[in-house]
Amino acid sequence: MATHTGAGHADTNGDRSTRIAVTGWTAFASALMIFGGIMAILEGISALAKDKVFVATNNYTFQFSLSSWGWIHLILGIVIALAGFALLSGALWARAVGVVLAGIAMIANFLWLPYFPLWALALIAVNGFVIWALCTSNRDTLTR
Repeated sequence: MATHTGAGHADTNGDRSTRIAVTGWTAFASALMIFGGIMAILEGISALAKDKVFVATNNYTFQFSLSSWGWIHLILGIVIALAGFALLSGALWARAVGVVLAGIAMIANFLWLPYFPLWALALIAVNGFVIWALCTSNRDTLTR
């Protein structure tokens, strides 16, 4: 009987530590969404100001004006940051919206590659991790 109780405690503690880890990853994904959103906002402001940092390559297939990219990144950044804050509340809809927005942000940053490659690659990696963290979760935490 004592052995069974000990095993029960081990399973309960194992489940609890798994929930804490999943919650931690979700909170970290939320922080990355907020960070990525702020970076996209700054990216959009820089593009709207037509900063000298950006170099537009000629003959790029997905070429838009720098002002268009500025508005795209500014609006996308605001929405991503707001979804990151909503994800902190633990809302299930925020998890789904976060995955969709991170995917859209990955595509936008892929298309942004000719303008600022290092920044775009960093944000693609951040958004990839956000998708991973939001899609790998314990079903018990999704009951909200």
